[in-house]
This record gives sequence, C-alpha cells and structure tokens, in this order.
Amino acid sequence: MDNIKAAVCREHGKPLVIEEITIRPPEADEIEVEVHAVAICQSDISFAEGGFGGPVPAVYGHEASGKVTRVGANVRGLAEGDTVVVTLIRACGHCPSCQTARPVTCETPYDSLTEGPLKTASGDPIYQGLETGAFAEKVVVLASQAAKIPDSVPMDSAALLACGVITGLGSVVNVAKVRPGQNVVVIGAGGVGLNAIQGARIAGAARIIAVDMTEDKLAMAKEFGATHGVLGTEEKPWSAVKKLTGGRGADAVFVTVGVAPVYDVAPRYLAPGGEVIMVGLPHATEKAKYSPLGMGNASQGIQGTMMGDTVIRRDIPWMVDLYEQGRLKLDELISNRFSLDQINEAIASTKSGSAKRNVIVLK
Repeated sequence: MDNIKAAVCREHGKPLVIEEITIRPPEADEIEVEVHAVAICQSDISFAEGGFGGPVPAVYGHEASGKVTRVGANVRGLAEGDTVVVTLIRACGHCPSCQTARPVTCETPYDSLTEGPLKTASGDPIYQGLETGAFAEKVVVLASQAAKIPDSVPMDSAALLACGVITGLGSVVNVAKVRPGQNVVVIGAGGVGLNAIQGARIAGAARIIAVDMTEDKLAMAKEFGATHGVLGTEEKPWSAVKKLTGGRGADAVFVTVGVAPVYDVAPRYLAPGGEVIMVGLPHATEKAKYSPLGMGNASQGIQGTMMGDTVIRRDIPWMVDLYEQGRLKLDELISNRFSLDQINEAIASTKSGSAKRNVIVLK
C-alpha cells in the first residue's frame, strides 16, 4: 500500500478535506496512474453535495490525465511511462453492451467501496467516486478506463478529454449523429455545452444556436462555433429559435445543464422528427414533464446519453488528431488552474458559473 494525498469527501455538502490515504497496487487488468491534472466536473460537485447519493468517505474526480506508473497482470496495450487520459468508462469487454460497442453502459457490476483501491489511514474503505477517484495523487483503475495519448498534448488540456469533451462532442456525433446542413440547439454554454457546440461545428451543422442566461456565455459560445445566440431569459426563447430556422426548429436539442425545468421546455425547440438529447442530468429527486401526445404526433423523441456513447480508444485518438490540426479547442476551455490544496476554491469557482473548466494541476 502506498500513501498518497487526496481530497476526501467526509460529509455530503461540506468542503473536501485534504488528507493522507492509502492506495493498493494494481491487480489483474488494472493500472496505476500518477495523476498530473484533473478537471472539476459538475458531476463531481453533485456527488459531493449528495445529489446523486453514494457512500462517504469518498474521493471523487474523474476527468484526469497522467503517467502510467505500474501495470497489473493481463494488461495489453499500456506500459509504464505511457501518457494517458483516465476516464470513468469501466468496460469488462464481454457483456452485451461491451460486445455491441457500448462500453459506457457496461453491465458487469463492480463495488467501488469494498473492491476499490482506497482506504483511510486507519484502514477503513474509501468509496472510489465515479469509478476513478482522481482528486488524488494517484489512481488505480481498470486498463479499459485509460487511453494512451501523445506526450505532445499538455496534461491540463488532455484531462478535459476524459469527460467534458467526449461527453459534449460524443453526444453530437455518436448519439444524435448530426448531419451536415441540420440545425442544432445547445442549451447551456458551460464546459460540456461548448464541446457540444464544437461537435456540431465539426459535424457540419448549418445553424448552431446556443441558449444561455447571459450575454457573456453567448459570446463565448460563438468563439467555439455557435452561429447564433439566444438568451434563455427571454419569455419564449424557443420562438427566437424557430425564427432563426425558418419556422422549423432544431433537428437536435442538447440539454447540457442539469436543471429539470429546462427539460420541461426543451421539446418546444424541436423541428418535426427532432430529438432532445439528455446530456446534463438533474439531481436524482428532480422530475421533468413533457407532452407525449405532442411529441408523438411530431415524431419527436428524447434520447439519453452516458459520456457521449464514447469508445475511448476509438474516439480519444480522433479527438487528439483534431486538436493537433487546430480543429478542436482544448487549451481555450481552461479558465483557471489550481493546486490540490485549493480544490474547494476551484469547486466554488465552478459553481459560480463563470468558468468553462477549472483544472487541478498536480505535476
């Protein structure tokens, strides 16, 4: 067992506590990664607040990059010294979902508490939040959760590929399968929303309409590829979208904020045959409403997505290639950099809504 420093959630809704914990060596099919950078995702915040449930103590953080430091038995394709992106996408490789290229819905259960690699200094188990536990100096994860990347990609930018980028871009290309010439609405111009906007630009959407609550966010959205912006504070923002699309509405509406009332109105932005894509998720107790009659008559739908239906060893190299060509913005997504000791400050900045992505830099 190694001693490492980590940000531990001891009680939901309270600040994280920086303390020394232990981490076991990698077992079969696992790797150990020295974390160099980890971004703050809204999902980490929601878990820490208790919005999604789960045991404590816990170590969250799932959007990470680093160097492989140890490799367990049976691992293929990764070696000590490799630079990797570490994700929460744990895939067994043999269940029905994995066999049909849907590793994000892997059906093999795993107990991230009793089978996890983390313990307190006194030997009690710590929950490995989001199957990763990357608010720490090291992680031990399944090899399936890591994708090798070139050393040329900066670690802080690379970390964003673990969640925000693959979720936003993947929801466009893998889930909605946006085609050139279609119209897209992205509700929420935060870290994931900006990547959905980038995805729509890369896919060739004709109109990419960002909807957000501030002019600053709409201006930011245009820097990442939005062709138009609509203030969500308007009485009927979907009416503005209809005008921009010749009265039709959008072929795909990406809800990238975890706010249930937004889902209530999201179908109003749709064109006939369009789909609402569920990207940002509200807390577990929140409910949304929609009209089955109206959506059924218009052949519209609501589609869920987990991590943009990403296959990391297929999609992350493609996205790295786009980045190296200058076609995918990563560096520009980073608002601020913090040390691990400043993690509560980084979380507060993220909750304020002013940041695109805040990154904890450990190395």
